Amino acid sequence: MLIVQKYGGTSVGTLERIEAVAQRVIKTKNEGHDVAVIVSAMSGVTNQLIEQAEFFTKTPVGREMDVLLSSGERVTSALLAIALNAKGYAAIAFSGRGAGIVTDNFHTKARIVSIDPKSMQEALKQGKIVVVAGFQGISTTGEVTTLGRGGSDLSAVAVAGALKADLCEIYTDVDGVYTTDPRIEPKAKKLDRISYDEMLELASLGAKVLQNRSVELAKKLNVNLVTRSSFNDHEGTLITGEEKMEDAVISGIALDKNQARITIRNVEDRPGVAAEIFSALASKEINVDMIVQNIGRNGETNLGFTVPQNELETAYRVMKEVNPNPNSIIESDADIVKVSLVGVGMKSHSGIASKAFKTLADEGINIQMISTSEIKISMIVEAKYGELAVRALHKAYDLDK
Repeated sequence: MLIVQKYGGTSVGTLERIEAVAQRVIKTKNEGHDVAVIVSAMSGVTNQLIEQAEFFTKTPVGREMDVLLSSGERVTSALLAIALNAKGYAAIAFSGRGAGIVTDNFHTKARIVSIDPKSMQEALKQGKIVVVAGFQGISTTGEVTTLGRGGSDLSAVAVAGALKADLCEIYTDVDGVYTTDPRIEPKAKKLDRISYDEMLELASLGAKVLQNRSVELAKKLNVNLVTRSSFNDHEGTLITGEEKMEDAVISGIALDKNQARITIRNVEDRPGVAAEIFSALASKEINVDMIVQNIGRNGETNLGFTVPQNELETAYRVMKEVNPNPNSIIESDADIVKVSLVGVGMKSHSGIASKAFKTLADEGINIQMISTSEIKISMIVEAKYGELAVRALHKAYDLDK
């Protein structure tokens, strides 16, 4: 088998942890498998580099940030390859460029365009362990790019797809995917298996186990993912296209604290206004999530939407520039969170939403915004009620049983 393994920042956080990762990789190699390893920067390194850049300016140039931030993963990949070679196992470290990962030209949030796996394939044919610096690539114009937070997961899935790997293992500091964050609800249970669609929803809604773009790519490339801990040998959670015969109504609950809301009051109620607003946000690569527009009265309406907290300042500035109406009042609120229920069983069960709304009402929690899909219900509430809402919903849907 060809197995791709990805190790996150906490898994390679110290030299001792890198040595432990080397032992795990060697164990896989000794079992007769070919191995390609994708690594993140050592825990805390990326944040430290960002802080160093912000010493000079809060808005550093994207190109230079990519050159800076990509160094963290290159250090880890080189150290792991050195450790493996020192133990008698031939290994070779590749940067994103060396691994043939080509991206578009958007700095700090680049998307993978293609991968030329020839260098990696040649190394594997020679019996070497391939170690790739995650989170990065080279643009079509030859510039170093990074893939955004959690981009090493994306690197791993893309490499697994390009190499046609039999399995892609994502190693983190948790045992797998849980019904919710065990730090919020100690009764949370680990899932043995979850579908791509459910995992994609959970990842995009705030679950920290996997980056949502990586799950989307895994579904597209039909890569079987296993997420498991690098600190023990427990079985992880398989993310695959295969679904159980009897799916649980709710598989998990996510809490996203990285949410902020912008409300524009007295927006001119005419065709094209929404297009102007959201086109301006899209031009700045700002991800808009939930959108609510009231029924227009007297030629005006109110429009609200949510964005990631780290994009609130930019989004607010864009709205001031767009100025949909001289009488418009633009407000922002970062004191909110998003609580979401996810489960493919929603497709065939009724009463899921009403139960969720009643559960929060019984706890005295007011819902400010609601968004739904076939397998998801998301609700915006005040930040101080977020964890209470998760625990109440977890109990209401018997996820602890």
